[in-house]
Amino acid sequence: MKMAPLYFAMTQTKGIDPVIVHTGQHYDYIMSQAFFEDLKLPEPRHYLEVGSGTHAEQTGKVMIEFEKVLVEEKPDLVVVFGDVNSTVACSLTAKKLQIPVAHVEAGLRSFDETMPEEINRRVTDAISDLLFTPSTDGDENLKCEGADHDRVHCVGNIMIDSVVTILGRISPEQEAETLRRLNLQQGNYVLVTLHRPSNVDAADSLKEILAYLNRLAERVTVVFPMHPRTMKNIERFRIDTTFNEGFRIIEPVRYREFITLQKNSRFVLTDSGGIQEETTYLKLPCLTLRPNTERPITITQGTNELVDVSNVAEKADRILAGDWKDGTVPPLWDGKTAQRIVEAILQFEKARS
Repeated sequence: MKMAPLYFAMTQTKGIDPVIVHTGQHYDYIMSQAFFEDLKLPEPRHYLEVGSGTHAEQTGKVMIEFEKVLVEEKPDLVVVFGDVNSTVACSLTAKKLQIPVAHVEAGLRSFDETMPEEINRRVTDAISDLLFTPSTDGDENLKCEGADHDRVHCVGNIMIDSVVTILGRISPEQEAETLRRLNLQQGNYVLVTLHRPSNVDAADSLKEILAYLNRLAERVTVVFPMHPRTMKNIERFRIDTTFNEGFRIIEPVRYREFITLQKNSRFVLTDSGGIQEETTYLKLPCLTLRPNTERPITITQGTNELVDVSNVAEKADRILAGDWKDGTVPPLWDGKTAQRIVEAILQFEKARS
């Protein structure tokens, strides 16, 4: 979702020849290939087939395979996105070969170093030549860490570019068909996504969350497109899945279907960073089941609030009662972030030539 808008903006710009490298860190079809199809991206020129493993194994495999790509392609710039293991692995590999790095979604901080993503963000930002932030709080974080002002560019949120694109491709008929197929009514269900280790990798926490969702389903339909990681843990912990009729666990859905489900829900309960941003853009109530967020602007300006199992019921009740903040869309979350990134890259290359 983050790469597609920039790829197309680059292909429309004279002098830029983008090459897509798929590391294979996300290897489930719905969570990978279907995004390429929904966003109309071409097949990656390179597919590293890294797959799963520990953080060290995954990072190391990406570095080994990505180095071969860099030696073959000899790029002028490597662009990385977000905060996954591939992000830091590709950044380190490029910099060791003296290739400049641009980080899209720079400056985000949860200030929680128990999160692997936080380590990835901080290391990537420390060595990147171009730091593209989604909002001014990212600028402030980088400034506090001593980043040179010339490296930092507040360009807006590239996730919103993809949301805008997909919304433009979903016809009213397709939207209605998605809801009809799942037997859902607009505004009369809660959408849930959970995958973070803190929520789903411990039996007690996962059982407690599922128990709450089952209680919530007595009042309103709960739709849970379940991440493969979460499903495997339910099986591993032998959790009883005899739930109320209103609690519906479904297979992961394609990006365009997920945006449809999100747009038409009453609210979203999630632990995903990107969904906090999407719901803020859609002005849709969002409860984030985490103790912190690297996207605080979705709370201070948007529709998001952090919750835990002790207060999620109270917050959900408020939303169902119509008592929730309206929120505003942050500046530069306008669907034009990719073009601003391209302009900054052109200026960077001009200065180097």
